[in-house]
Order: sequence, then C-alpha cells, then structure tokens
Amino acid sequence: MSDTFSQIKNKADLVRKIDLVSILKITGAIHDKYDNKKWHTSKGVISVSGPKFINWRHGLGGGGAIDLTIHLKNLDFKAAVLWLAARFPLEHLQSPSQTKSIPKHLFQIPTEDKARLPQVIDYLSHDRSLPLSLLQSLITSGVLYADSRGNAVFLLLGKEKTVVGAELRGTTHIRWRGMAPGSRKDLGFFRIGNSTSPNLILCESPIDALSFLALQPSWMALSTSGATSNPAWLQSFINNGYYVYCGFDADQTGDLFAQRMIALYPTVKRLRPHKHDWNDVLKEKSQR
Repeated sequence: MSDTFSQIKNKADLVRKIDLVSILKITGAIHDKYDNKKWHTSKGVISVSGPKFINWRHGLGGGGAIDLTIHLKNLDFKAAVLWLAARFPLEHLQSPSQTKSIPKHLFQIPTEDKARLPQVIDYLSHDRSLPLSLLQSLITSGVLYADSRGNAVFLLLGKEKTVVGAELRGTTHIRWRGMAPGSRKDLGFFRIGNSTSPNLILCESPIDALSFLALQPSWMALSTSGATSNPAWLQSFINNGYYVYCGFDADQTGDLFAQRMIALYPTVKRLRPHKHDWNDVLKEKSQR
C-alpha cells in the first residue's frame, strides 16, 4: 500500500533533519583530503555548510536533506523522502515531544530588502536577458523582490493567491538556487503570463518560465520548482482543459522526468528547448 499524502508530509518533516554529510557518505561520496567542506560525488564536487550545499561543477546549490537527495539521485520530492526514510530510522529523528504529533515546519516569507533590489534587477535583466517590463510587473504585484542576502525571491501562490512558498535564486557569480524553508510546492506555484491562454508550459524554474514567456507572450508559463514527474496540482489543469506542455531542461534529468510525467499524464506533450534551457534560448535570441 502506498503512503498517503499526510504520511509523506510527516516523513518529510522528519527526514529534513538528516545531516547532509550522512547522506553524502551513504551515497558513496569521498571526503576531500584538503578541504573539510568538500565532497567528491558522481555529480561533481559538492561543498557543504550546515544545511546548505553547492555543486561547483554545475554551479548549483540548495538546502536540506531532501534537496540534496533529489540532486544526487535524480528523484522527485516524494521519491526522495521515501528513499531517505528507508535508510534513516525515523524514530531516531523524532524528538520525544513529537511521538504523538509531528508539527509542520511553518513557512516564513523571506524578509524583503529594497536596497538589494537593484542588484536583483541587474542580474535578471543583464545576466539573464529577461525583459524589464516583465520584471517590473512582477515587482509591482509583489511576487518578485530581493531578500537581505540579495537573492531574487519568487513567491509561490496557492488558492486565493495565498503565499505558500518561495523559490530563491542567488544573484552573485555563484548560481545558487533553492527553496525558502517550509515552502509547499504541493499547494502552489510561481505562474506568469496570459491566464486565459489554453496553452500552459511547465518549466523547472521561474527564470525559465519568464524566459519562455518572453519568447511566447501569448502563453502561460509555470514553474514546478525543479524537475518533477507528478506535481500535486497538475491534474486540475488538465481537467480544466489546458493543453499542458512539459518544457523541462534539455538534459538527462529533464528528459527523464518529462518521460515519467507523460507516462502518468498521456495528454501532456514534450516541448524541449533547443538549448539547455529556455533562458539559454532567450539569451541566444537576444545576442542576434
């Protein structure tokens, strides 16, 4: 019998506490002899600092045991939670006060820092070639802003436009990305574009969603906050008559999860960028 949604959530709340080093060891990573924070993995060199990690080969980072497992094992959220739960005894992660009731980790909206907004705009417009008009509309609506670390914050909205999470994107030379703690990707998403359009494309990040919209302004684009085969809300879009396209990255992970998604939802079509991702396509067009 498969786990219920509630059971998966309870397990996720527990496995998030797993130390990242323990995960690296169990996946066969080799500790660097000269740098205590670095580990050599099948995905390249990864540096760990507390709950955060950065993959230097790919220039990507994230936070938490689940994110690291997704990155190392090419799993979606549910599969990563179950993988961790099968290898780390949950009772050892559970405090005595949690034996009867497991409290949920509440989402806290990242604090806005208006002084860092020019840095975010410069990164998104110059480094990522995103149109200023699109960025300004998001800033005006409040779903894009800068936090105290200069990260670009893209808010995930749920029912009645309730904020249920946030995708974070570093705006320095290190391409860091992650989720604000407590974000609920199952309850909402980042969406941009024409809400009356019958065409909906799923992208791996807000930047890719914005890039696609810059290329196809009549569409609606949505971020799944990373490649995943079975977003909790996808069926509702299909039921409402949308023509859904999977626009994940043109790499092994993107192709794998697109294939899995189409197996689960046969009406979904693959729309593969001819570059690595839609932002690369946009930048190529901007340079012509």
